[in-house]
Amino acid sequence: MLLFISPNATLAKRTKMDGLNMNVIDRCWRWNPNWRSNRQQLATCSVGFAGKMTNNIGTGLTQYVVTDPSDNPLDPKPGTLRYGAAMIGGKKWITFQRSMNIRLEKPLLISSFTAIDGRGAEVHIAGNACLMIYKASNIIIHGLRIHHCKAQGPSSVMGPGSKIMPVGPVDGDAIRLVTASKVWLDHNTLYECDDGLLDITRGSTDITVSNNWFRYQNKVMLLGHDDGFLRDKNMKVTVMYNHFGPNCNQRMPRIRYGYAHVVNNLYQGWMQYAIGGSMNPSVKSQANLFIAPKSGNKEVTWRSKSSNEETSSWQFFSVDDAFENGASFVHSGTAAGSGGAKPGYSREQFFSVADAKSVRLLTKSAGALRCTPRSRC
Repeated sequence: MLLFISPNATLAKRTKMDGLNMNVIDRCWRWNPNWRSNRQQLATCSVGFAGKMTNNIGTGLTQYVVTDPSDNPLDPKPGTLRYGAAMIGGKKWITFQRSMNIRLEKPLLISSFTAIDGRGAEVHIAGNACLMIYKASNIIIHGLRIHHCKAQGPSSVMGPGSKIMPVGPVDGDAIRLVTASKVWLDHNTLYECDDGLLDITRGSTDITVSNNWFRYQNKVMLLGHDDGFLRDKNMKVTVMYNHFGPNCNQRMPRIRYGYAHVVNNLYQGWMQYAIGGSMNPSVKSQANLFIAPKSGNKEVTWRSKSSNEETSSWQFFSVDDAFENGASFVHSGTAAGSGGAKPGYSREQFFSVADAKSVRLLTKSAGALRCTPRSRC
């Protein structure tokens, strides 16, 4: 849907509208002034490897409202986030009655067919444990502010199916995916955690990471568990419309073995590198805007060479990217003539890539949105 913009509109409003028109995810739902009464429309808007999230809506959906910011890891109270995410079976769409700060006592295990929708409230998950998706699928996390997550020792928590589950030590990531599939992370703001902001590991696949704002972090996004975990060869992740920075150091993303389509993102500098990897990954960097730091490393890519690994065979390709402040990208592999390692999207996963010149507009609304009661998001 295209919107014809009045010449009398303010410059700020025209800029927002232009960005909405180009962002294929946002224009699917943000033009709707009645989105609050049709929240599940969001599930039809995702693209990339997660595909459409329509398994999360339809017959049997429970609409659950978080009214209580407290947390009890072993005996969650009705009205709390943990109760909705772990103890309600089947499809559930979780919203928030009001703005709130949630301090999780232990990691929150999210069950399959869960949508956590923070639109219309300012929801912070901060100051202690954060989110984990473990052996679960069909999950949407949208509109949360997740920050200052802390490392945790081994513990037990209420998990999916209302079962007490052991959780090993965690490093302090904002969101951690372990053997997860079909997950969409959209319009979240993540920053200042003990370890990283997003880990996608141990055979996780079919993931879309879109419209998020990652900032003030050393290690940002890890794709792939470790160099010995061969199951990550099947990993497929789309990283699109995100804003990286300011003050991000590395891993935007760092990928092992699998495939990442990194497209239409804004990189507001880096210290060590922006995109890196090991163990023969495939990365297609397409129509991103890379703004190198004023001083220091201008090179976008980094490759970790393990033992006798030959990095020249890796598929690291830049296609139609834009570079500012002297940024550069070192290619490798054999797919240059075909435009880089192709994602091979299905019909429901496919989207049109915007020109890199439009990335500032595309990512202008990255992060958790401020949705006022009387206006669109």
